[in-house]
Amino acid sequence: MSTIQLTNISKTYNRVTVMENIDLSIAEGEFVAFVGPSGCGKSTLLRMIAGLEQQTTGNIIIDNQDVSKLPPAKRGIGMVFQTYALYPHLTVFNNMALALKQAKLKKPEIEQRLAEAAKVLRLEKYLNRKPAELSGGQRQRVAIGRAMVRKPKVFLLDEPLSNLDAALRTEVRLELAKLHRRLSSTMIYVTHDQVEAMTLADRIVVLNEGKIEQVGEPLTLYHQPANQFIAEFIGSPKINLLPAELTTDNRKVTLTSYLFKPIKWPWQLNEKVKKVKLGVRPEDIELMSNHQQAELVGKIIMKEALGCDSYLYVNLADDYNLVVRITADQPCFVGQSVGLKLNLSRVHLFAENGQSLKTSVNESMKSTVIEKEQSAQLV
Repeated sequence: MSTIQLTNISKTYNRVTVMENIDLSIAEGEFVAFVGPSGCGKSTLLRMIAGLEQQTTGNIIIDNQDVSKLPPAKRGIGMVFQTYALYPHLTVFNNMALALKQAKLKKPEIEQRLAEAAKVLRLEKYLNRKPAELSGGQRQRVAIGRAMVRKPKVFLLDEPLSNLDAALRTEVRLELAKLHRRLSSTMIYVTHDQVEAMTLADRIVVLNEGKIEQVGEPLTLYHQPANQFIAEFIGSPKINLLPAELTTDNRKVTLTSYLFKPIKWPWQLNEKVKKVKLGVRPEDIELMSNHQQAELVGKIIMKEALGCDSYLYVNLADDYNLVVRITADQPCFVGQSVGLKLNLSRVHLFAENGQSLKTSVNESMKSTVIEKEQSAQLV
């Protein structure tokens, strides 16, 4: 197990800066996921840690050793790529043992390491098979085992599940989670799939345009996004965003929009703004039978039934559509007019520049919000 420290990392190609001022600390035994849209720099950052790319500025420290100028073989890392990169003419045993043979380890040591890795990865009965005789999940486990037997300080995984089908991806994801618990190794996992990041990682690093937007535990990013980009990127379906304005009268804040009735905002804003975006997740919207008590009214234009849950797509006006999560037994149909109410304790406000607006409890309305939360928990 090892710690990783990145300090002032940047990367420039032909005078174009693609990564800038990356500072990040990863604790011993931590599982960290790098996520972000295509081209955000997550794989580039992983390759710099591995030594496959040279950073333009900054330092990479692994286990208190500056490895910034060391070649990949001397950094103590094990890398698992998106493609398995297995030698088709070699057996599983020889694919996993190749690096150890090249390092001139003795045969008993090689056999011991392979036996340990094969047991952890459930590959004992496949050691004499060739890659063509294995399933995609088994091949990926061989690729992981090839990294394991080298006993690296750090595991680096670059989208290792993206070539697998959905069912197999879920199975191998579970195996990776078990593997991390068994080995307690420091792992960095690059993925474009936020579900993988949310279910596997201790912390998530969200990258965008070569910069870190936010670092935090999965549920922290989900419930406390630093900006609109994080709120939209984390969560599926995406968060609903509606334009609104804030008006203040005698320190009482009201949220207004042509899309919904005026809402008395139960929090004091620490910043003075007027135009905002209101963000609310699908599960934080309630269907109301009484439209008079609803804050929004719209028409259902589509319903997705997903077993125990369903998603409603509700049109408000000017092609603004809300996604609402409901239980499958709630009666509703396409074309129906529905009233909607927001869980104000869970919504977000974003300024025009995309930053999340900091709020503090308005004491005059604090008890009302707490009572509503407690009632909801009892239902």
